[in-house]
Amino acid sequence: MNKESFFYRAYDLYMDGFRNMRLGRTLWAIILIKLFIMFAILKVFFFPNFLKENAPEGQEPDYVATEMIERAAGH
Repeated sequence: MNKESFFYRAYDLYMDGFRNMRLGRTLWAIILIKLFIMFAILKVFFFPNFLKENAPEGQEPDYVATEMIERAAGH
């Protein structure tokens, strides 16, 4: 890769910054743990699969279309 290209300079900037940081690694670890908790654990307990529970198997698109039309019409 050409050392004058934008992508090389951006990559070099970030790699040098990550290589020399101490507190930042801890902060990144906290961010990744929080993302894991939000997307893996909370999804299981608080966001059930609504379509699987309410729509017949194989008829999910029709169920969604019907619901959208009924809600738009105000029924």
